[in-house]
Amino acid sequence: MAAVRITVPASSANLGPGFDAVGMALGLHLVVSTGEGPSAPERHPAVQAFRHLGGRGPLDVVTSVPPARGLGFSGAARVGGLLAAACQQGLDVDVLGEATALEGHADNAAASLLGGVVVVADGRAARLPVPVQGRIVLWIPPTETHTSRSRAVLDDPVRREDAVFNVGRTALLVAAITTGSVELLRTATQDRLHQDVRLRTATDSRAAIDAALDAGAWAAWLSGSGPSVAAWCAAGEAATVAANLPPAGRHRVVDIDTQGAHVEA
Repeated sequence: MAAVRITVPASSANLGPGFDAVGMALGLHLVVSTGEGPSAPERHPAVQAFRHLGGRGPLDVVTSVPPARGLGFSGAARVGGLLAAACQQGLDVDVLGEATALEGHADNAAASLLGGVVVVADGRAARLPVPVQGRIVLWIPPTETHTSRSRAVLDDPVRREDAVFNVGRTALLVAAITTGSVELLRTATQDRLHQDVRLRTATDSRAAIDAALDAGAWAAWLSGSGPSVAAWCAAGEAATVAANLPPAGRHRVVDIDTQGAHVEA
């Protein structure tokens, strides 16, 4: 069996109001390889996904994506493992469907698979045109957040006025992205369904969002379930935004990854 090497981008989910429905691929990457290098542990999400589709032999994983920080580590790993198994076994697989079943939600996996900014619903994904890209400034603290625990504290049921608020903001977000109307992004990334609850115990993350906006970012949001924060800004403002983020975390300035997952034989 020929060895394959698969590069998969990290992702930032939700972008504020698009809870489980919007994702953005980021210029941080995870690489899985078959037939070479040491094998990652069997408990690794990439290896579990690889075995799920019948992948055989070792699977090497090298990554610059920190786990449990809200940057789509598990989604990227599962997409990589599934693609590796599909290539090795010669399978025609619905990678997004399989990854969604393993993840429990599609936004991170879809962004990592397709690249760019994606919207997802009912197992379907569409990539949005992004005429103005700017740069993404990430604030990554040393603390971790596990998605299952973070979801457990969210309010249920949701109040109608909060649902209406988020529907409007998500629609505005799609319009702002596809038309390049960056002046709308600050309003469009507001949220009432998950961010405030999650930020109650992540005060440094809230401070990072506020600092990024005060420094001139178009928008800033809690990345996935956090604790990392993503800020979208003009390329020329990225250094200023990064310099004003709280010292409790490190920062990375990245581009939106427009390629998505790709395979090399």
